[in-house]
Amino acid sequence: MKLTLFVWRQKNCKSQGAFQRYELDGVSEDSSFLEMIDMLNLQLLEKGEAPVAFEHDCREGICGSCSMTINGRPHGPKKLTTACQLHMRNYKDGDVIYIEPFRAKPFPVVKDLVVDRSAFDRIQRAGGYVSVNTGAAVEANTTPIEKDKADEAFDAAACIGCGACVAACPNGSAMLFTAAKVTHLGLLPQGQPERSSRVAEMVKQMDSEMFGGCTNHGECQEACPKGISIKYITKLNRDFFANSIKKALSIRGKMQAQ
Repeated sequence: MKLTLFVWRQKNCKSQGAFQRYELDGVSEDSSFLEMIDMLNLQLLEKGEAPVAFEHDCREGICGSCSMTINGRPHGPKKLTTACQLHMRNYKDGDVIYIEPFRAKPFPVVKDLVVDRSAFDRIQRAGGYVSVNTGAAVEANTTPIEKDKADEAFDAAACIGCGACVAACPNGSAMLFTAAKVTHLGLLPQGQPERSSRVAEMVKQMDSEMFGGCTNHGECQEACPKGISIKYITKLNRDFFANSIKKALSIRGKMQAQ
C-alpha cells in the first residue's frame, strides 16, 4: 500500500521542530508500524538523508519504549496495543498518517520521536520499592496472599511506564503511572512497612517533576496499552490522605505534649 507520512523532525530539545512529509510505497499490511518506519529510514538513508530517530527495544509490547503519538492518539488507533504491536493492516492504501513524540513538559524531546522519560525513573526511585533482606529466594508460599489482592496487584504491576497516560491527559498528569506503582506494592504484605512513606515520597517527586494534576478526564486509562484502571488513582488518594492525617495528628500530639 501507499502512504503519506507527516513525521515530526526535531534536531534536539533546543531546536525548532516541524512535520516533514514523506511518501512511502509498497508497505505490507503484515508489517508492524515500527517496521514501516524502518522502511522509511532505509529510503532516507539511500537518499543520503538522516533517518528518523525513534525508540524501540523488545518490539513485543513489554518495554514501553516505542512511545509515539499516531494521528493524535498515543500508540495509535488500536486499544490495548503499543506502537510496536500495531500492524499496518489497521490502515488502508492512500492513508495519511501523522507521527509525533509524546507531548508533555516533563518529557522533553531528545530528537525527532524520542523523548526523555527519566522523570518516571525518578518517581520510581522515590519510593517504588520494598526493603527486603537479600540472599536465597524465599519459598513461594511463605507469605500467603489473598487471590483477589494478588490479582489486583498484578494488574497494577502490568504498567510498563510508557507515558501514554501523560500524553493523553489534557493536564499532562502522571497520576495513573504513579498510582499503579504505589498501589501494586501497597496491596501486598511485603509493601506494608513503607506504605505511608512510599505514597508521600512518590507524590512529592511527581509534583516536583511538574506533571499536571488529575481532574478525572479518564483519557489516561483509555490510552493505556495495558488497560490500567483509574481505580488505582482512588487507592493512591486514599493512602495519601491517610498518611497526611497521620502526620497531622502526630504533629498535633507533639505540640500538645510540649
